[in-house]
Amino acid sequence: MKIENTKAQMRKGVLEYCILGILSKGDAYASDIIARLKGAELIVVEGTLYPLLTRLKNAELLEYRWEESNAGPPRKYYSLSAQGRAFQLELKGTWENLNSAVEQLTSTPS
Repeated sequence: MKIENTKAQMRKGVLEYCILGILSKGDAYASDIIARLKGAELIVVEGTLYPLLTRLKNAELLEYRWEESNAGPPRKYYSLSAQGRAFQLELKGTWENLNSAVEQLTSTPS
């Protein structure tokens, strides 16, 4: 079994939650989302992010607007919908419970 495959699956499993978390702090465009993920050492490429953003938008968790840019073409800014905010808060509770359980099961005894 290759460790890199397992690591990639773990990252993919939390990516949606991380994107919703980023957007819970304010609107962002795709390049900004990628930069924030990279800053947290969750390396994501556009080919992974855009389909996920589309899926979240189609599920009515995200909304977007076009905004003119001084540095090129207009940018598509994403934000959480009301449904997306509720979904993100529910995922937050689930994450906290899951994280606690994993820590309990994997921490070394003292």
